Amino acid sequence: MDIINRSRDAMPFVTKDGSTIREILAPRNAPATIHNQSLAEATVAPGQATEAHYHARTEEIYYVLQGRGEMRIGSEARMVGPGDAVAIPPGAPHQITNSSATEELVFLCCCAPAYTHEDTVMVDNLAASSPSGSPIIGGRGAAPPQNLQEGPA
Repeated sequence: MDIINRSRDAMPFVTKDGSTIREILAPRNAPATIHNQSLAEATVAPGQATEAHYHARTEEIYYVLQGRGEMRIGSEARMVGPGDAVAIPPGAPHQITNSSATEELVFLCCCAPAYTHEDTVMVDNLAASSPSGSPIIGGRGAAPPQNLQEGPA
């Protein structure tokens, strides 16, 4: 059984997009059990943003734990905060900006397949590289999921 403690075992490092992450579970620190995904905690400093980028193969989910920010996927932008989840499909250029002057923006990032620097492609202009789909953002005030079957009454 692999149990990784965020504070003790997950050393922070800066990713290619400029965010600071702690890889919580990934093939690099749990090779016996994790092969196809990674889970990391990312932090963006007050007033800062990640560099615009996309992942050719990897789909991502961002889940905001603390702070507020602007999430951009292609030419679409929405504000996000604690409890919001964002689906980022492979090939979708994206960027997240911390809109606070004082509070860190902290979110979980789940990647499948697992995050690698080699799968991260930097872009100059999000609007010019807009994906065909829209971001899927759930959480506070989000529309309910579609096509759910109701349980017994």
